[in-house]
Amino acid sequence: MGLIHLVTGGSRSGKSDHARRLAEALPGPRTFIATCPVVDEEIERRVEKHRRARAGAGWATVEEEVEVTRALREAGALGVVVVDCLTLWVNNLMYAAEKAGKVFGEDEMSASANELVATCRATPAAVILVTNEVGMGIVPDNALARRYRDLVGRCNQVVAAGADRVTLVVSGVPVEIKKKGDE
Repeated sequence: MGLIHLVTGGSRSGKSDHARRLAEALPGPRTFIATCPVVDEEIERRVEKHRRARAGAGWATVEEEVEVTRALREAGALGVVVVDCLTLWVNNLMYAAEKAGKVFGEDEMSASANELVATCRATPAAVILVTNEVGMGIVPDNALARRYRDLVGRCNQVVAAGADRVTLVVSGVPVEIKKKGDE
């Protein structure tokens, strides 16, 4: 049974860099599960920047937008796995459901997040999950954006409850907000 560490924070807070540094401080092979769909040149440049940051540090990269638990089961041998990020995973789950003519709601999100936590718990690897803290801003002006915010919030709550550690990154500074045994 491996460690589950949730790293959260606002956009551009430094959470991905922090997660990468945490992973590189741990022994064993490193796997990066990327959930970001490459939809334009700007995103492609961002993805390449992240790849360069991991270069030379023994990372294997798995690109998986929706089936994160499957990717984690396949990658989660020993060592460490970073999933970056849950926020985009939620977006991708919503989009996949919409394409299938379904609505991805809070019940589905809770089930998916619980499955993710159970998969993390079952792997011997340390798993570092990266997410955005979306509940600290203004209330979105449309129903779809509010549902997205709510689903990310539900995902974050479920994962944080199941995590051994939770770190909030603010302006590049990590602040530990949960450590197993502190509850």
